[in-house]
Amino acid sequence: VAPTTSVAPATTTPPTTTASGGIPSYDGGEPGLYGGTRDIGSCNPTQLVEFLEENPSKARAWAGVLGISADEIRSYVGTLTTVVLRGDTRVTNHGYANGKATTIASVLQAGTAVLVDDRGVPVVKCACGNPLTAPTPIRTPTYTGARWQGFSPTSIVVIQRSTTVIETFVLTGPDGERFTRPAGGTGSDDGPGPDTTTPTSG
Repeated sequence: VAPTTSVAPATTTPPTTTASGGIPSYDGGEPGLYGGTRDIGSCNPTQLVEFLEENPSKARAWAGVLGISADEIRSYVGTLTTVVLRGDTRVTNHGYANGKATTIASVLQAGTAVLVDDRGVPVVKCACGNPLTAPTPIRTPTYTGARWQGFSPTSIVVIQRSTTVIETFVLTGPDGERFTRPAGGTGSDDGPGPDTTTPTSG
């Protein structure tokens, strides 16, 4: 369930700004950018794959958005990692109508479960299975639709594609502690966070 207020991602690297009106952007591999619960996945990739395999037309549209063929869906989804957004995040969301994918600029609320690729970019919204792509830069965006408590245009972030392949994600749990999740993980292979305590003498 998404929280009623947005939480700015707590990371170690200051955000950069994008051309889309100066919205802060973060590298997809930044430690602590995403959240989750250790040993528990927020998505069901298997269910997504089975649904698409049972609906060939939707599968073709879904795969086309992400630049793969329908035959590659199962292997592609197997590389994705289940995480939770920690800040209200701009994306391009894609639905389905009349045999084709539809496009709408969207803001996903903090607390939304997503699947990210090996560059840390959200590519699937877990609740509905919609494919996601990078947002189109907009210098003076306007926002329509219902607004959740705590929504503010000044708190929205954009997640940029990491320049390197991510083998392990460092996630932030509900209690603020960090833990690791290997790329393609759904929670079963989570490990302890990278932080260590150095003993002192005396």
